[in-house]
Amino acid sequence: MHRRPTAKDVAEIAGVSRSAVSMVLNGRGAGNIAADKQTAVRAAAEQLGYTPDSVARSLRLQRTRTVGVVTDAIATSPFGGRLLEGAIAAAERHGYVLVVMDTHFDAAREEGAYRTLVDRRVDALLYAAMSYSRYRSPEVLQRTPSALANCVDSAGAVLGFVPDEVAGASAAAQVLVDAGHREVVLLAGDRQNETYDDLLAVPRREAGYRRALEAAGVRWQEPVRGGWEVRPGYEAALAVLQRDDRPTALLCGNDRVAAGAVLAACHLGLRVPQDVSIVGYDDDENFAAPMVPPLTTVRLPFREMGERAFEHVLALLADHDAPSPAGVGRGLEQSEVAVALECPLVERGSVAPPLTR
Repeated sequence: MHRRPTAKDVAEIAGVSRSAVSMVLNGRGAGNIAADKQTAVRAAAEQLGYTPDSVARSLRLQRTRTVGVVTDAIATSPFGGRLLEGAIAAAERHGYVLVVMDTHFDAAREEGAYRTLVDRRVDALLYAAMSYSRYRSPEVLQRTPSALANCVDSAGAVLGFVPDEVAGASAAAQVLVDAGHREVVLLAGDRQNETYDDLLAVPRREAGYRRALEAAGVRWQEPVRGGWEVRPGYEAALAVLQRDDRPTALLCGNDRVAAGAVLAACHLGLRVPQDVSIVGYDDDENFAAPMVPPLTTVRLPFREMGERAFEHVLALLADHDAPSPAGVGRGLEQSEVAVALECPLVERGSVAPPLTR
């Protein structure tokens, strides 16, 4: 069996000391080691297939190079999995490992998850929510390098990374206005459900809808309340599309509601987008692109939220100038501290100019 190469082997080939090898391969060579020696170290390491011993390095730094992630339901949801993909990708880039624990909305399981992760000496903690909501950060998050993803701390103590729902909904409404629509109805989801007492996406999307229409001088209508699934979307759209003042466009609370709206239009003999344009929200891979016609929608930045939340706790661990809650932008309410990430519009085939009646 071949012996694993060591830093001493690299040092001998490169003609430098072992400490120089350590500095170069741990990213501290600039300003300390001559450029040609840095090149020689990297070439020798590549030649030998040498990589630094991460376990030994962790022991020296008193770090485990692991970050604990607690979620409400994301780990078992394919849709929210994009958030974990982002955090995992960021962790891999920096040589970290994530330990993920799903609580299934159980307070006792959540408390136990934090306790388990702290007992395992994770370096930092992330909390991620499936739906954009408020979250009361426990004390363990407030005393550990931490960040939130897709939620805001009602205590204002831990920084959250969230979607810019107002701008996203405004872009969704704007694409309809730009197509010439002046009769646009918002099929809004419920603000509360069985798992969340306060879904922040709902009022923010309504605000974005109003903002875009008001800016264009278009009269906005009261949102039509419904749920978040295909059936409520179908029923709400069916009622709206049978009105005497039938709108020419529907902006839907999410892509499942939009799928229901398309079915309602078909049931009434209306063509999408010729007779009615429909815009969704989320860019759900199970609905948006496969629909006929493919759905124009707004993409939620799940992956970006995971990446940015991880990068934030990494900056806290490195004692860099990571923004504190007091130094970042605030949400619609002054108690919220969060970084709002772009929700880009994804244009497909469900929007067209309205027909002249």
